[in-house]
Amino acid sequence: MPFIPHTEQDVRDMLATIGVGDVAALFDEIPASLQGHALERVPPQVGEMEITRVMHERARRDDQPVCFLGAGAYDHHIPAAVWELTTRGEYYSAYTPYQAEASQGTLQLVYEYQSMMAGLMAMDVSNASLYDGASALAEAILMAVRANRRSKTKRVLLPRTVHPRYRQVTETIVRNQGIELVDVDYDRKAGRLDPKALAAWDEEDVTALVVPQPNFLGQLEDVDALTDWAHARGALLIAVVNPIAMAVLQPPGDWGEAGADVACGDGQPLGIPMSSGGPHFGFMTCRQSHVRQMPGRIVGRTVDMEGREGYTLTLQPREQHIRRSKATSNICTNQGLMVTAATIHLALLGAEGLERVAAASHANTRALVAAASAVPGVEPLFDGPYLHEAVLRLPTRAAPVLDRLAADGVLGGLDLSADYPELGNAILVCATEKRTEADVQAYTRALTDALKLAQRA
Repeated sequence: MPFIPHTEQDVRDMLATIGVGDVAALFDEIPASLQGHALERVPPQVGEMEITRVMHERARRDDQPVCFLGAGAYDHHIPAAVWELTTRGEYYSAYTPYQAEASQGTLQLVYEYQSMMAGLMAMDVSNASLYDGASALAEAILMAVRANRRSKTKRVLLPRTVHPRYRQVTETIVRNQGIELVDVDYDRKAGRLDPKALAAWDEEDVTALVVPQPNFLGQLEDVDALTDWAHARGALLIAVVNPIAMAVLQPPGDWGEAGADVACGDGQPLGIPMSSGGPHFGFMTCRQSHVRQMPGRIVGRTVDMEGREGYTLTLQPREQHIRRSKATSNICTNQGLMVTAATIHLALLGAEGLERVAAASHANTRALVAAASAVPGVEPLFDGPYLHEAVLRLPTRAAPVLDRLAADGVLGGLDLSADYPELGNAILVCATEKRTEADVQAYTRALTDALKLAQRA
């Protein structure tokens, strides 16, 4: 099938018309060091049969290891109906609604998604999704700076208990926009942000405080105290949360006396498979008072002149619909297919189903921590409450131990030494509702063997 409509003669004619020798000359203003070159591991110009064989061979290399690794991507069960429905033609090929009101089915689905996410977060408004959790946090910070006009500093407190990759992405996106990101340290014993660490900012102008729940180390933050601290100083509170956790934890809208101002995070746990690293989608919810600073689209429900129910794009603060200088963000699309899957996933599980998933994940993680702690030299690093991730300290370097576990078909956790060297030989482990007692026992045996081999080396 000819996917590229231009023939070689067409291209030659166009280049001759504009007086350019070849296509490469169109990009001569871009330094050679920044230009993309051939992809080394992608075979050039092969047929469907050949490329299918290559993809199957590479997929087989992934095997099917038992996953005790979380850290932002979670191995939850996805009911078969989710993707059977999501991949129906009317969903699978639907693009973002440029002729919005002609796409009533898409708009209704997004409206249902927004309603579910706003309810799950106990917030007033949800947009139609962002790229992923990291970019959602960056957009939430930009939004908070626009919304908090009383603050003059554009200073945002960003705890080290926020996902390290989220912090890196946020730094990349906001660094040239005059926003000051301030690292806030955490309590080494509790593994969570100590409100006393904020004392240095008691008398300072702070635009917003970011609070993760659960945090990257798996611990639960004291969200009520942190929210009230922020509001007492005129700062906005940005929550970064796991959506599954919100089925059993206090949602951001109920934090402290007044609730969070913005809540965001990654929607992958809601029916999106871990598929060699992606895709993900980001979500964002906020208070009604901040809605005009929210990036992306918002779908509303209304009635026409004859009283018939319909759906419409209510707000879309993007450069294609309003003056460019008034656009809140250059993120102007939503992860439509992922949002479709998440909406169906949420509808199938319901509030009770989500609660069961979160509770089973918590129970399995407690069983994992207890079993792993019985291995000589292994101990939990923090003693505070956690949900479905926890940090374990090993008696030796983590990397060779995790490599050995992987060789035995076990994804044993995340080595924290690069991002949190002060924690020593620490790994972050996770157990979802999919892990069984037999899985936990197998993990413990494999960990015991791996530690013995590592200590002999």
